[in-house]
Amino acid sequence: TRRSSDLNAGVDERLGNNIPLDATFFDEQGNQLTLRELITGPTVLALVYYNCPGICNPLMFELANVMNKSDLEPGYDYNVIAISIDEFENPEKATAKKKEMLSGFDKEVSPQSWRFLTGTQENIKAVTNSAGFYFKREGSELRHAGTLIFLDKNGKICRYLFPGYTESHGYGILPFDFKMAVIETSESKVSPTIARFLRFCFSYDPEGNKY
Repeated sequence: TRRSSDLNAGVDERLGNNIPLDATFFDEQGNQLTLRELITGPTVLALVYYNCPGICNPLMFELANVMNKSDLEPGYDYNVIAISIDEFENPEKATAKKKEMLSGFDKEVSPQSWRFLTGTQENIKAVTNSAGFYFKREGSELRHAGTLIFLDKNGKICRYLFPGYTESHGYGILPFDFKMAVIETSESKVSPTIARFLRFCFSYDPEGNKY
């Protein structure tokens, strides 16, 4: 469990919980869709906001970086959904952020494989509360944590991935960790978060694709 000391911003992991698939959001063109229409297989959920001056952009750029490096194919092996936690952001803002993020790929990526959504406070809170993701508004900014949430085809939370961080290199996601999260989520396997310093206590079976 990772939450801030004031209990208003942070992550209280809800592994095995289901996010509400009937929650509705607006896509980049302003069309209203339910999450059920978008989550059809392993899905990486990023709860961010597009005008964030802090961790959201580095987190999404690093996600794009690891997606670009991975031999798993977005749109085939998994999809990504970014949901803005700021109810004041709109599809125009989502479109601009999507264009910015997809521009850095070396390989061809279907625009349908990474969706950028906006929505009402009611629907945002329905998703964030089900995921144990808490945030707090401070003026025009939102204080929140940085994590990626892996959902199976039924919206079940299978894993939380907390990117590492160093002052010199910023956020970092290991391609191995990302790949394992997608593979295990495709099997609907719920995997508890492993502390970073325990990573070397596990051996890896490349044929079985598991620890």
